[in-house]
Amino acid sequence: MLIAKEKRKKNIAEYILYLWQVEDLLRALKFDPEQIDRNLVARFEVDKDTRKEIADWYQNLALMMEKERITQQGHLQFVLNLIDDLYQFHLQLLGTRKDPQYPALFQLAKPVLEEFKTKSATQEDNDIRFAFQALYSIMLLRLQKKEISTSTQTAMEHISKLIAHLSARYLQFEQGKFDL
Repeated sequence: MLIAKEKRKKNIAEYILYLWQVEDLLRALKFDPEQIDRNLVARFEVDKDTRKEIADWYQNLALMMEKERITQQGHLQFVLNLIDDLYQFHLQLLGTRKDPQYPALFQLAKPVLEEFKTKSATQEDNDIRFAFQALYSIMLLRLQKKEISTSTQTAMEHISKLIAHLSARYLQFEQGKFDL
């Protein structure tokens, strides 16, 4: 909860990836409140009230996942809605040309996204969802300390730069510091 709040304020992409990681952690802990408390809540050195708030946050996410029937795979609807908001913002950035750097970043990332789409089992056409799936896949490989080829690292840099720029602009837009 504390990490999520901070990430949401500063970087929406990191917030989304963090929530996906929390979803996977909750699955790994089999949604067991004792395991969640021992493995997730206990690592925060906070007062009793804040600890309760953190525990409630994890339990609420677990309940949402159960209600949305994504205990085995998938992502919370509010997170997918946020990605869809980013996708709409992405389309607006491409259409309005208010940020000339953004279309150039997208053109660099587009071939990588297209390749990822051909290898992916999903049939979506939302480039931003694919970008997040690619970034999360790489993040998981790194956490597992698996080797990532130089060409894959280079390809992911294009996606990472695109999403970082999109996230920064989106935050500016939310704060009223950027108009479309």
